[in-house]
Amino acid sequence: MKLPLTLSVAVERWPIAGSFAISRGAKTEAVVVVANLSDGKARGRGECVPYARYGESVDSVTAAIEAMRQNLADGLTRIGLQTAMPPGAARNALDCAFWDLEAKRSGRPVHELAGLPAPHALTTAFTISLGDPAEMAKAAENSAGRALLKIKLGAKDDAARITAVRAAAPKTTLIVDANEGWNDDNLAGNLAACAAAGVVLVEQPLPEGRDSALGRIARPIPVCADESVHDRESLVGLAGKYDAVNIKLDKAGGLTEALAMAADAERAGFAVMAGCMVATSLAMAPAVLMAQTARFVDLDGPLLLAKDRADGLRYVDSMVSPPAPALWG
Repeated sequence: MKLPLTLSVAVERWPIAGSFAISRGAKTEAVVVVANLSDGKARGRGECVPYARYGESVDSVTAAIEAMRQNLADGLTRIGLQTAMPPGAARNALDCAFWDLEAKRSGRPVHELAGLPAPHALTTAFTISLGDPAEMAKAAENSAGRALLKIKLGAKDDAARITAVRAAAPKTTLIVDANEGWNDDNLAGNLAACAAAGVVLVEQPLPEGRDSALGRIARPIPVCADESVHDRESLVGLAGKYDAVNIKLDKAGGLTEALAMAADAERAGFAVMAGCMVATSLAMAPAVLMAQTARFVDLDGPLLLAKDRADGLRYVDSMVSPPAPALWG
């Protein structure tokens, strides 16, 4: 039965510990939008991160969520939401709020509602921001005890950066994210430097739409699409250029689409990476469920904040545990 739902939306600002730098710039706070759905008895929450790279802003995402207020009052369901809104951060917040509300209403965890096995703790990457080689080596040395580090590249002299990081963390598994920062001229050399450093995966080396060179070269390391992949429809055309896909709930438009996308990606022969934006544990919680079968997990958003929200996910060394119901699901 379709029940009318009331909606509230909040914009929150969470300071980052230091700063977070990638090839497109740096920031010192995470700005998130939280959607709350209530039927008068139970409440569900979902958090998203508007991302300018995809044409989103806090104002546009908030407005998109607010625009669904009457639809929700008229009985819009989670399934109906998938066609009522396009993929993106706004739909993610509402989709995850629906899942949380369904769990609170039924007294059953989201993994049961979705027909998934009980979730377990996962090894997550920890991100080393882009900086000069010495800065990145120091940061890597400080985190060398972690099982998996994600190294942000995408600037001049990346070969020196990854060499310095490897020397500082000789036993840690490394993945690299260039955030579209390489080009056809330095692609082969940077991939070779990463291979020499024992990197096991490189994310989005070339800009979206200008990545055809990936299909023309021998890739010495698996290459993962990030900015080039959003929802299931965008999987088409990646074959031959990419070996893996980074699924983020903010890109896919929620847990509903992300679960379906992960299944389609695996059937198409892609390895799956579960990724995130810099956000609180409320945004990570549904991604932990999607990440249960992922080859690579990068859900370190709360670890990059100066402070996480109450009832946040439990992180111990490189392990992240599933959410408690007090947080989500």
